[in-house]
Amino acid sequence: MRQPIPFQLSKEKTFFGSLSDWIGDVFYDELPEKGYDVRDEQVFMSFQIEQALKEKAVLFAEAGVGTGKTLAYLLPAIAYARYTGKPALISCADETLIEQLVKKGGDIDRLNDLFNLNLDVRLAKSRDQYLCLQRLEGAQKLYEDDFLDEIEDSLPGFVNKTHSMQKTYPYGERSSFPEVTDEEWQKVNYHPIQNCAACELRNKCGQTIHRNHYREATDLVICSHDFLMEHIWTKETRIREGQTPLLPEVSQIVLDEGHLLEFAAQRALTYEVQEKTLLDLTESIMVDGVREKTLNMIEQTIDMHNEFFRMVRANTVQSEEDRKAIEKSADMLALGKQLIRHIDLMMEEFVFESELYTIPEYELKIAEEYFELYTFSMRLFVEEGDAINWLEVKDEVETLVIMPRLVTDILDEKLFDGKVPIIFSSATLSIQKDFSYLADSLGIDKYQSFSVPSPFDYEEVMKIRKHVLPQEEKFQRVQQLLETQEQTLVLFKSKQEMIRFKQSLPADHSLRIEFEGDRELSTVVKDFQQGAFQVLCSYHLWEGLDLPGDALTKVVIVDLPYPPQDPVFEAKRKFSENPIEDIDIPFMQLRIQQGIGRLIRSSNDSGEIHLLLNEEELLIQHMWESILPVPVQTV
Repeated sequence: MRQPIPFQLSKEKTFFGSLSDWIGDVFYDELPEKGYDVRDEQVFMSFQIEQALKEKAVLFAEAGVGTGKTLAYLLPAIAYARYTGKPALISCADETLIEQLVKKGGDIDRLNDLFNLNLDVRLAKSRDQYLCLQRLEGAQKLYEDDFLDEIEDSLPGFVNKTHSMQKTYPYGERSSFPEVTDEEWQKVNYHPIQNCAACELRNKCGQTIHRNHYREATDLVICSHDFLMEHIWTKETRIREGQTPLLPEVSQIVLDEGHLLEFAAQRALTYEVQEKTLLDLTESIMVDGVREKTLNMIEQTIDMHNEFFRMVRANTVQSEEDRKAIEKSADMLALGKQLIRHIDLMMEEFVFESELYTIPEYELKIAEEYFELYTFSMRLFVEEGDAINWLEVKDEVETLVIMPRLVTDILDEKLFDGKVPIIFSSATLSIQKDFSYLADSLGIDKYQSFSVPSPFDYEEVMKIRKHVLPQEEKFQRVQQLLETQEQTLVLFKSKQEMIRFKQSLPADHSLRIEFEGDRELSTVVKDFQQGAFQVLCSYHLWEGLDLPGDALTKVVIVDLPYPPQDPVFEAKRKFSENPIEDIDIPFMQLRIQQGIGRLIRSSNDSGEIHLLLNEEELLIQHMWESILPVPVQTV
């Protein structure tokens, strides 16, 4: 049931005039009466957002840690949602931060209790965050792992029963299986190759049920940047095909940690081709009764596809990065073009097979849709253009990934079109109050912006210490820093570096330590906050992690967080006249600001930041020291 606007409207004032008055009353009168301090930066931010809503503008709202950004954008967002009759969309950097935002005792929970708003808040998670019943069934045939039985046992009764009147409810989220590792989860979660529209289990699918649930939200829908981008890219296609868009119509979009939007936009536009998928798919349509001509064409497709992947592997540039670059040879491109022509002819033969009904209609539909996407992806690969390509192991399968280099034109057309106000909220949207790096990377020409500092006296509560040492001694120094038994977050620049550190630990170490990926991440963060273990090692939690008080008193940054040497960033560097200044340094500066921002989250916090620096990193001290909140001390 839709709730009323949290203040009275009158004929004498517009909605925005009344909203402005209400914001002032809440921050200057009502919250202080309930024991909250007046923060001028927070009040200023909320008024700026109110103005952006009025003008349907793009706003870069940069506010330092401790400003109370979430409350500053929630108040106008909720009021505007109820005024327009459409929910506000809050988009977070990732799924872990979604859980942080809605946790018990968080800003939304407190706001709801303080003002008795009876908020309707629903989560819209990325598709890979949901269990796929088809993949679970397939995994059970291939593996005998205990976690598969645990997932099977947890399924609601209506999944395996055929009663038409059985009541359904949302289930199957990644966060419901906290002890399942990321590697295990990737065997049973949704994968892009799944054809959900044609799935016979769709009415019992947890993802489908969740979709129906959050589409009815009245106040707030909370999703990740990845899912927002997937919604934007697929919206027109889904409508054209008679499907409902992934997200409902919204009154506004708030991009929390909005500086990460570009990477989400690129990820959402990726296309994947796997060697094994084609083999499995063709096996299902090579049934008795299929004409010999069609069978021969399918077999030729398999041979050409296998040869193409052999060439891709042979031309893959070996590196330690997950994403491995591909050097396109003339023979590889020629084979790719030949494969496209061959599949186009094979699809014509499928038309005859459909008239003969030799291939089951469901299997044929899946095959046709798969090969349409396959040839579209292959055309991107073989044509000259701005596509970026790499080979990556996904779900233990070698995967050819194809992604556009630039997303600015598409974002301008489909997101920054002036139809709804868009608020970027973060402590790090600019580099020394210059927003051009973020605006240029997203193709935003017209925007409003402001930057307000943190209300904290960092020199009183934070110490930043630099350790100058050879690269090969860094892991040993990390171990020494962990001997103090403090609640410590260790940040690595990549997954590979984190794994190397994990492997370097002696077998008999006594540290209470957890690594990202060993369990479901939001559960790990919750346990860390409650002191269940002492050390959290991560390559991912540079932003958004909120651990006030004694939950976190030390942050160790093992390396300066430069972007990876992978095909995505190599493409960005290739098209820049000054790649170090335009790409690498700004990325590193923003990320190190985010990492440092994990330490001080409230007025009662204090602690230490430890930067581990080799000689090369020390040479550019002027490039990272200028963005630190306090002077650095040498150990």
